[in-house]
Amino acid sequence: MIATDSLWARTIAGKPVPGSAASKTRTTNMRDVEMFTEMTGDKNPIHYDADLAAVLPFGGLIVQGGVTTGLLNAVVAEDLPGPGSVFLETNWKFVKAVKVGETITATVTVQSVRDDKPICKLDTVVRNADGDDCVFGTATTYTMPLADNDNAS
Repeated sequence: MIATDSLWARTIAGKPVPGSAASKTRTTNMRDVEMFTEMTGDKNPIHYDADLAAVLPFGGLIVQGGVTTGLLNAVVAEDLPGPGSVFLETNWKFVKAVKVGETITATVTVQSVRDDKPICKLDTVVRNADGDDCVFGTATTYTMPLADNDNAS
């Protein structure tokens, strides 16, 4: 049996440090909307009907919320805490819609790290190019020990 203190040592990116942050930036596009619809079936007209969307408070077509938060998934899985990470819990507040063609940046910041298990509490935010929060909140992640480390015990 693997001792729990060695689990962080066996993760690919290692144990994160509280205060560490990572970000990813992307410009949304209509293909994002179409791919999300293909996966989920979400055909809400606010994502497809430009004439309708133009007269709504958003002022144009918007991407699905899952497209917006999907960028947070990428940061968590690829950068911080890194490969092998999955969400255990998310608590996100959507405060500004993201338009098709808008550039967004997703940032995660490590709030706390457990010593006994590879679990982190993260502050999360997605901002548009003007620096406005679109989504913010917290997430708890578990990072699976994927590294083959013969020295772990």
